[in-house]
Amino acid sequence: MAGSDETTETETEVEETTEAVETDDEASIDEEQLYGVPAASAFGQMVLFPDTESYLDLFSELQGDGFQQVIDLCGVDYLNHERSDLPASVIAERFEVVVNLISHARRERIRVRVQVADGASIPSLFDQFPGTEAMEREAFDMFGITFEGHPDHSRILMPETWEGFPLRKDFDIGRIPVQFKDAPGQR
Repeated sequence: MAGSDETTETETEVEETTEAVETDDEASIDEEQLYGVPAASAFGQMVLFPDTESYLDLFSELQGDGFQQVIDLCGVDYLNHERSDLPASVIAERFEVVVNLISHARRERIRVRVQVADGASIPSLFDQFPGTEAMEREAFDMFGITFEGHPDHSRILMPETWEGFPLRKDFDIGRIPVQFKDAPGQR
């Protein structure tokens, strides 16, 4: 009976440790591999961290494994932001491209987060997932992240004459003068 108490205490400790890792997103992520790239679980979803060289190969594997639809693709600017949410082998860069995929047959979602240095480019997913065309254009338009092989690298939200990328953390905040009806001094 003493042996079973020790086993129960050990199992309880393991469960508590697992719960702490899953709920504490500020803690460093334990290194794990899936599809040949660093992986981790966050908020009940598997997250993969490829580098830009293995990016397209990873998506080919995911597509072959039933992840047939890209739900979302967006850019993130981490300028001056300390990062503790990456596996130890992943080098944090200023930008990150986040892609969410779904497998309807398996009823699973998976997230891919790839680090992109300022001024660097990333391969386009357009040939594998044509629905990413507008999403990649938006990431380019708002953050300046370029996608190699994209069929139409032009602005989608901002005017073509706009200078800069408005969602970058170092982009100056603009000012649009607003005139209210019957403002004092306007008569």
